[in-house]
Amino acid sequence: MFYNGSSFLIYLILIGPALILGMLAQFWVKSAYNKMSQVPARMSGHDAARRILDANGLHDVPIEPSPGVMSDHYDPSSKVVRLSQDVYYGRSMSAVGIAAHEVGHAIQDARQYAPLVVRNLAVPVANFGGSFASIIMSIGFFLMIGGMFQFASWAMLLGVILFAAVVVFQLVNLPVEFNASSRAKDQLITQGIVSNSELPYVSSVLTAAAMTYVAGTFSSVMNLVYYVMQYAMVSDRDG
Repeated sequence: MFYNGSSFLIYLILIGPALILGMLAQFWVKSAYNKMSQVPARMSGHDAARRILDANGLHDVPIEPSPGVMSDHYDPSSKVVRLSQDVYYGRSMSAVGIAAHEVGHAIQDARQYAPLVVRNLAVPVANFGGSFASIIMSIGFFLMIGGMFQFASWAMLLGVILFAAVVVFQLVNLPVEFNASSRAKDQLITQGIVSNSELPYVSSVLTAAAMTYVAGTFSSVMNLVYYVMQYAMVSDRDG
């Protein structure tokens, strides 16, 4: 939402770099994934995930194929690892690396890793905030247009609070993702799935994937800064 040309310029200054970083991160992860998909591994993503789960006593955690590309995730509510078709059946460094990362989340869940517990608790609030923050900020904008500055200020404050929940979620999510990758690399070596000389291949994929989370968090922080600035501007007019 843009109230004037100056506001639009501020938005571009804040969000422009975040958008560029996001695009670069997406290009990086796709490039690394495609490149490492050509490097063969000793087993499939499914078999790597199963070996790591069993070695950590998680025999009851199932592994399911998931439709879509790069749709890999661990579902903490169902206690199941879901891997995209290319990862589930693939025998490449990309496949075993991504599979091990998702299993890393399963291990976090089993060990009650504190940041993961906090993240899981924050999911409903973050989803609600992400869905309604921009709507409420827009309502505040229209209230301001109508000269109802006090109501506009209240609406925008609510929008800021809701979007802040999204930012908190993403900030908490960063250590969760980095820790899952760290666990993945340790397990891949410990279980003999990759050798020390092969580990850089896996690391390149996991590092690129991590950068997408960093870029997404940076973008959300910049959006929150913009929302706070808009709230401050309307509050000044209300005063």
